Amino acid sequence: ESLLKSDQWKRGRKFSPPDCRSVSVFLTGSAVELRLMVIGSSGPSQFLLTNAILGRKEFTKDVSSISSSLKNTGELAGRRVMVVNGPNIYDKDISQAKRKMELRKSKCLCIPGPHAFLVAFDIEKISPNDMRTPRLMKERFGRHCLKHCMVLLAYEGSLDGFDLEDKVLKTDWHLRDLIDKYGGRFHVFSKNWRDRSQDRELLRKIELMVASLGGGYFSSRTFQKAEDSVKTEEKRLRKQRAAEIEKMWNEMEKQYVADELGCKKNAFTANVSAEIRAKAEVDNEWLRTSLARGLGTGMVVGAVMGALVGSIEGPGGMVLYGIIGGAVGGSAGGTAQLLN
Repeated sequence: ESLLKSDQWKRGRKFSPPDCRSVSVFLTGSAVELRLMVIGSSGPSQFLLTNAILGRKEFTKDVSSISSSLKNTGELAGRRVMVVNGPNIYDKDISQAKRKMELRKSKCLCIPGPHAFLVAFDIEKISPNDMRTPRLMKERFGRHCLKHCMVLLAYEGSLDGFDLEDKVLKTDWHLRDLIDKYGGRFHVFSKNWRDRSQDRELLRKIELMVASLGGGYFSSRTFQKAEDSVKTEEKRLRKQRAAEIEKMWNEMEKQYVADELGCKKNAFTANVSAEIRAKAEVDNEWLRTSLARGLGTGMVVGAVMGALVGSIEGPGGMVLYGIIGGAVGGSAGGTAQLLN
């Protein structure tokens, strides 16, 4: 029997172990944005997957590693999604301190927690390191995270739905064993992001997995630390900008009236909130603590400022954390990038 049809897709118990909050959310339809954390072992698979999910070339084909965590937003089969990428698990060019820092960053970008971890591999190149990723996932995110994971297999060529997936399970026992460690949940996706034939099926599998866990997102002590730290930083930044915000509101009240005034105020408030949130995600006490440990306190300020300034431009020239300006009519961009 195909693992896709096994009890992994039928369990309806709500999962709430001691270190994992599974908070109920409304998951049917497109009202709730799905937060997806994409994980790569090595090579370009996780970046090809992000392209496939978003339906655009966020990463070029020759990208096989990144040094900083990224957040992108878009749509998958009509559903709003947020995708977080981090350095590959086996990236040899990243120090241990940097790896820990980027892990914290990725959690700050994905608060309060991801609805799903999508672990990407190349279907033709399963390595011994890939087989060890379940253990490393538990070390990074907590022992219960595997219940929220799905294996995503990058494939070069035409996708043939369940026939291809059944073939995978029957012909490669190493791959089958890897999939079993992730609860039997997997999906084959095309390396060509323009191939949209599997979008609805991928979304269906993700939503089904989330529903089987009670319709909530994964969290843990460290995700809670990330959320608390980001919220604390947001409060500090709002207080810091209170006078500026009040001045802008007064200016708008002189220029606009009635419904137009309300629209301008709402747009301004949304823009400021997005800017504050973006800054809090990249610079908060939890991240500063990690920087101090890894770099030494003398380098913390420079590293944070490099993050804020360097993140103004990202893939495709998108505005990322630089939302300053356009306060009255603007809106936040769809991409957020962390740079050191």
